[in-house]
Amino acid sequence: MDFNALNATYVAWLRTELPVVEEDLATKSKRMREGVFPFMRATFFRFAERFTTLCPDLHNAPRVLAVGDVHVENFGTWRDAEGRLVWGLNDFDEAAPMPYAVDLVRLASSAALALQSLDAATGNDDIVEAIVAGYTSSLEAGGEPFVLGERHRWLRELAEGDMRDPELFWKKLDRADLLDHAPPPAVIAAIDASSPAPHLEYRFAHRVAGLGSLGRQRFLATTTWQGARLAREAKGLCPSAWRFAGGSLAEVNDTSVHYADIVQRSVRAHDPSLLVRDGWVVRRLSPHCSKIELSDLPRKHDHKRLLHAMGHELANVHMGSPNAQDEILTDLTSKRHRQLARAVALLVDSTHEDFARFTSISR
Repeated sequence: MDFNALNATYVAWLRTELPVVEEDLATKSKRMREGVFPFMRATFFRFAERFTTLCPDLHNAPRVLAVGDVHVENFGTWRDAEGRLVWGLNDFDEAAPMPYAVDLVRLASSAALALQSLDAATGNDDIVEAIVAGYTSSLEAGGEPFVLGERHRWLRELAEGDMRDPELFWKKLDRADLLDHAPPPAVIAAIDASSPAPHLEYRFAHRVAGLGSLGRQRFLATTTWQGARLAREAKGLCPSAWRFAGGSLAEVNDTSVHYADIVQRSVRAHDPSLLVRDGWVVRRLSPHCSKIELSDLPRKHDHKRLLHAMGHELANVHMGSPNAQDEILTDLTSKRHRQLARAVALLVDSTHEDFARFTSISR
């Protein structure tokens, strides 16, 4: 299907699944025109549809509870129950049962487009090799979270860099427009359940963030507690766009939201403030709970190192599916490596074509 027609169909489907913020949908359309990488981030529904039609040789890969909309800006940091800084995947809006190859191809395609935008000379084959090497090493080891303590010093230095300055962080959050009405009771209850103390007096604002989920209701709650500020975000959830795009018949009929399932099953140092409840996901916002991106890397760091880590973390998530470790390791032959690399090339080219058509028509 032509991208513009599919985009309209997807937005219509989204409106049937949850309340949307029309102004944010308009903002999303504008941001999609900023470049091919933002366009790709905003259009997992198209990726899912194109994967289904362009990559039939990957559909027999073992199925896992997959991230779906995994990309290189979908990784960040949080604090675990021991207060330790942890890095890993931090957004599971589109989680659903899929072939594990969907996540590998999506991540590698996003890296190719992101590195193109940074004028970084890393070829598709090298990107796939780095991600699959990290992915395989994690599977073989049985998975291991990225706790940024004694190990992974290079990631910790990125996470504690100047751009995580608390003053800048809170100034940015304070630019959000305050609500002139109370958010839904389910939002207030979920934020209260995620808070360090009951019944804190929050100020509520409308938050505009992300790209793939832009258009969903997103509430920002800020307050002061024990002498310092804290914040929570609540975002509306709906079934994965993989269902919209047409996976297997069972997946199309699956109306479940899998956010909580995938987080709980993953090999993970869990964020105790993360909560999924009554159709909302609540998470903590703080200066050190933020993204680490390819563009954050100083020149001395090799992009491949971060891609290797991303592949490792992706396997940590897939390890939560029964029998995934053995089945995927058996499946990841040299033939499958070649299929993954071909799929990345096809999806990158397809995304460029869609972006060119979208920007030539859309205003």
